[in-house]
Amino acid sequence: MQIGNVERTRLALLPSPLQELPALSRALGGPRVFVKRDDLTGLALGGNKLRKLEYAMAEALKASSTCVITSGAVQSNHCRLTAAACRVVGLPCHLVLGGSPPEQPGGNLLLDSILGAASMRFVPRTPDQKDPPSRPGPVQHSVDLLRAELEERGERPYVIPNGCRSLHGALGYAPCVREIGCQLHELNLAPDWVVTACGTSSTQCGLILGSELYCGGEARVLGISVSRSGDVLARRIAEGLDEAYALLGRLEPEHEITIHDEYVGPGYGLPTPEMVEAVRLAARLEGLILDPVYTGKAMAGVVDLARKGLFRRGEVVVFLHTGGIPGLFAPEQAASIRDEDEPGYAFP
Repeated sequence: MQIGNVERTRLALLPSPLQELPALSRALGGPRVFVKRDDLTGLALGGNKLRKLEYAMAEALKASSTCVITSGAVQSNHCRLTAAACRVVGLPCHLVLGGSPPEQPGGNLLLDSILGAASMRFVPRTPDQKDPPSRPGPVQHSVDLLRAELEERGERPYVIPNGCRSLHGALGYAPCVREIGCQLHELNLAPDWVVTACGTSSTQCGLILGSELYCGGEARVLGISVSRSGDVLARRIAEGLDEAYALLGRLEPEHEITIHDEYVGPGYGLPTPEMVEAVRLAARLEGLILDPVYTGKAMAGVVDLARKGLFRRGEVVVFLHTGGIPGLFAPEQAASIRDEDEPGYAFP
């Protein structure tokens, strides 16, 4: 669904499926849990960034850009999907990646190569740097240098910030709430909670906007931070909502912005025992595969908050699967997920 007078380039297969998780619901002792499968949005193994990139790519084409620059971590899902989206619209994609190149590329980095990214620049991070690439900083400095170099060669680069602009997240994810409402309506249900991993904040921004536009704010949106403090993310979301309502020309209501930041652990992309438990629980109860960076930590939050009684018996909790499965196949993540108590492989 289109909202606002903003151009959009279709990239994702929508609406994404809504799947009930009865075994997980029983294990959590009360709430009726569903998963919104935005990992199945089609392009390049799918993920939540596609809903946002539909607006970013349309803007790039409207500006007559000749290439795209974006940034993220070495295992960035956003960079993978931006590279794929650029292939669809016919623009070269340059990636600036925060981290050092591994000896053997795997996961998203391997897919970046398969998708034919025009260039990949690595910006090494300090040993004590635990947050994802953010601005200002070395990654943004490298983006600015690359943009200047391309402009000197006569290119017109379009720069997409890590995770996309908040406005594009708002426009992309507000209709997701409408999809959820329609899908649950077929079951004579309505969403009480929508839960998402919160990294750069634009997905949660869009879900809050969608709840206000399509549910009268009755679907409570809960973010589980995977990187930053809740205060920082809440400010970003508030700014994004201000921009969205200004674009729509509508009176802006009071926003309820709820973020839990106690599940980040030692840092972005770094494993926690709770994340490992949640990944295994979803896989072994429902055959649902989560990723270690985003959905694994978000599900850890759902499990813990359900055990603490935040979600009441019978309430409908919709967990947004934002994708990120290629991250499971990055060499640095394998050791944190594998169960060492289980027998290893035996080959003849």
